[in-house]
Amino acid sequence: MKGDLTVNKNDLVASVVDISGLAKGDASKAVDAVFDAISNSLKARDDVRLVGFGTFSASLRKASKGRNPRTGEEIDIKASWVPKFKAGKGLKDKVKNS
Repeated sequence: MKGDLTVNKNDLVASVVDISGLAKGDASKAVDAVFDAISNSLKARDDVRLVGFGTFSASLRKASKGRNPRTGEEIDIKASWVPKFKAGKGLKDKVKNS
């Protein structure tokens, strides 16, 4: 994965296989399970804190006004929940020192 511009899910699964020695099917299930666990927690408005890696959270974006780019007409944008991620010190240090 090093040097790639984008890492997709298949690349991530392959990396988990290389690092852990798991079978590809097991690694895929593990990656899916982690994504599902994080998604379900955010849906329930719970934070997911992974010490040394970072924190996933759900944040309420306020309603606002916008413009339709084609017509220029003003539109109302409803409030919505959005996922956020804040990198932890361990992740920041690892990226900075690479």
